[in-house]
Amino acid sequence: MTQAPAVRELHYRIGAPALGHFPGHHRSPRGDSGFEFRGHASLLDAPDPRRLDLHASLRDPFGGWIVRVYSQRKSIAVSMVVDLSASMGFAGARRKLDVVAEFVDSLAWSAWRTGDSFGFVGCDDKVREDLLLPPTRARGVGTALADALRTLQPEGRSAQALSRAHLYLGRQRSLVFLVSDFHLPLPQVDAVLASLVQHDLVPVVLWEPQEFGLSARRGLARVSDPETGAVRTVWWRPALRDKWMAARARRRDALLQVFSAHRLKPLFMEGGFDADAVTRYFHA
Repeated sequence: MTQAPAVRELHYRIGAPALGHFPGHHRSPRGDSGFEFRGHASLLDAPDPRRLDLHASLRDPFGGWIVRVYSQRKSIAVSMVVDLSASMGFAGARRKLDVVAEFVDSLAWSAWRTGDSFGFVGCDDKVREDLLLPPTRARGVGTALADALRTLQPEGRSAQALSRAHLYLGRQRSLVFLVSDFHLPLPQVDAVLASLVQHDLVPVVLWEPQEFGLSARRGLARVSDPETGAVRTVWWRPALRDKWMAARARRRDALLQVFSAHRLKPLFMEGGFDADAVTRYFHA
């Protein structure tokens, strides 16, 4: 059975050497049976006479036998922590959760292809146990999870549980994609980032263009806050359009400052999922 062609593979990497225990794709300082030369060691410390280095042994001032030591590439854990509060149900040209579903499908498939495990933690007011996926190397888990997200109607009035997501990720350092529209109070954003500091974190800011404007140039429009349920009627005019766009720019700048304080580079995903854009984020 082959994977559906609609799923696009993406390519990621981590900044630090992988510290896992299973063989994989990522560079690691561990292992003795790999192919990347790491250095020399005494035969007593690395008892493998097949890797004996005669030249290094002759240069050893203590007359010991020296062997070459090679690192073995290792696998890592890849996880997604996703905001599933009501604002993530917004539908402009695309529904936000449909974009998340495409991302999940692509990342899970790519992790399986790379030999890494994939896990998922969805959060609104609480951690969604019905959508919780512990790290697994099983094939095809992303498709089932993506289908569940496409039918999900988010109703959570907050994303408070994001600050507890780290409890479901394990202690080993992993690559974590934090996916949200980040329509959260900035102190809460700061707290969530701090809770995930032990991992290689990629904040993914998911915005839809129509969140910050309407297609019509002027006229009456009903606008609503999906998380509070508040509805207002406004007279949409060019001056108000400019005001909303300025608010969008201020919000983007404020988020960039918070991310910068944690030495993080965000990935802005506006208008849809693009696997190539995710790859460029890591390899640009």
